[in-house]
Amino acid sequence: MYLKRVYTGSDHAGWKLKAALDKWLIEQRYDVKDMGPLLYDPDDDYPDYAEKVCIEVAKDRAKGILICGSGQGMDRAANKMPGIHASVCWNEESAVSAKKHGDVNILCLGERFVTPEMAKKIVKIWLEEPFEGEHRHVRRIKKIHAIERKHRIARPVK
Repeated sequence: MYLKRVYTGSDHAGWKLKAALDKWLIEQRYDVKDMGPLLYDPDDDYPDYAEKVCIEVAKDRAKGILICGSGQGMDRAANKMPGIHASVCWNEESAVSAKKHGDVNILCLGERFVTPEMAKKIVKIWLEEPFEGEHRHVRRIKKIHAIERKHRIARPVK
C-alpha cells in the first residue's frame, strides 16, 4: 500500500537528482508518477515539465516535486499555474516553513545546490510536516488566491 501520490519532473539540469529521488520515494512507499524526462536530453526545458506536473497536481490534488539546476526556473513556471503554490527549498528549515506556513503543493529543488542526501531530508519534511493552519497563514494564503483570481492574464513575452 502506498502512502501518497507524488508527481515528479525535471529538466536536463535536474534529471540525475530526480532519478535518485524517484527511486528513494518508491522505497519509502510513495506512488511516484514521473512526468519526465525519462532519459537525459540537454535540450529539455523546465517550463515543459513544470506544466506537466502542475496539471496533474491540480487535477489530482496531489503533491509534486520539480527539479532544475537552481530550483528557481521550476518555481517561476509552476507558480504561473492556477491552484499551484510552489516553493524552492534548500535546507530543512526552508522545507518546514514552506509546508507549515505556506502549505505549498509543489516543492522545487536545485540539483546544483542540494545534495541527494539533503534533498531526501527536505522531501521527507515537506511530505510529512502538517500545515500549521494558524489564522495568519490561512489569511495570507487566501490573499494569494484572491490575487490569482483577480489577475488571470498572461504577461507578454519581451
